[in-house]
Amino acid sequence: MPEIRQNIVDDLSSLTTESWRTFRIMAETVDALDTLNHLDCNCVSIFGSARSKPDSPEYRDAEQIARLLCKAGYGIITGGGPGVMEAANKGAYEEGGVSVGLHIELPHEQGCNQYVKTRCNFRYFFIRKFMFVKYATAYVVMPGGMGTIDELSEAFVLAQTGRTRPFPVILYDSAYWKGLVDWLRESMVGRGFIGESEIDRLVTMCDTPEQVVEYLNKVIIL
Repeated sequence: MPEIRQNIVDDLSSLTTESWRTFRIMAETVDALDTLNHLDCNCVSIFGSARSKPDSPEYRDAEQIARLLCKAGYGIITGGGPGVMEAANKGAYEEGGVSVGLHIELPHEQGCNQYVKTRCNFRYFFIRKFMFVKYATAYVVMPGGMGTIDELSEAFVLAQTGRTRPFPVILYDSAYWKGLVDWLRESMVGRGFIGESEIDRLVTMCDTPEQVVEYLNKVIIL
């Protein structure tokens, strides 16, 4: 009998904890919306590896892309961490533009980089992802790992299914992304899992910072 009673208490405790978690989710969402609603320009979300070093090509290019985009009137949103994220925030910060960091709390991840002007802290990945999409006019996806692939695939699916407005997704460095795009065309299109027109419509590859800005200026009206 005591064991049964304890099991009931444990179950109720678990339910209470899960129920109260919804308030944390709501609070995190409201806080981010209140912060980001004050952005007064079209923003570009830039993704890429947190492991990239300052002397790597993708770090230097991300910094220059952000610098040029801010000169053109855009703001920059990143995950707020090191690597490519730091580079993009640095380019925006030094250019005097909007530099946003959507920082996720992870036990093994480094803190927010010093070039973020507007910062939001997140415990939940799904809220953070929502903010990337909601406040982005375009995505620039630099070379990166599985986290970068995750952000790319989510944006693609949301646009593909019409769950968000279509926006440009630029894969930067065609040599890095060509294998993935070829696989999409050969395997997914080949087996009828996706349409070739969907790839052509939703994804563009660029190889220089100038190409990124030129392309976005053609397809986005500031």
